[in-house]
Amino acid sequence: MTFDPARFYQAVRHYGHGGKLGIQFHGSGEDWVEVALPYDAKLSADPDTGILASGPIITLMDLATSLSIWTKSGVFIEQATLDLRVDYLRPAMPGKTVIGRGQCYRITRNIAFVRGHAHDGDPDDPVAHVAGTYMFTGPLS
Repeated sequence: MTFDPARFYQAVRHYGHGGKLGIQFHGSGEDWVEVALPYDAKLSADPDTGILASGPIITLMDLATSLSIWTKSGVFIEQATLDLRVDYLRPAMPGKTVIGRGQCYRITRNIAFVRGHAHDGDPDDPVAHVAGTYMFTGPLS
């Protein structure tokens, strides 16, 4: 059986940091996954502006890129985030859902390489870009 990110996320959506933030599955393809972070004023860095804090966006992108690895490989693989660089380009607009798209573009025996972006409605106007590497801590089967 091939890894199904929608089915997997349905089973774990209430657990962990992503579950606490209310992150939802949004879509997937051969080597990519999108997840959505609905706006919540409680996640604001500054109550006066309503702009989301960076932590929820980092969580969103770590989840999207992790899921993209399992989607590309076709199996759930135990892994650890080695590096996830997040370049913020602008603040997410208050009141808008942030969509995170992660893509796994290469898998070696021990490492997966990912990239992605987050946006709040227009993929051509991203909130952030990410690039990262994950190390497999379990067997790649």
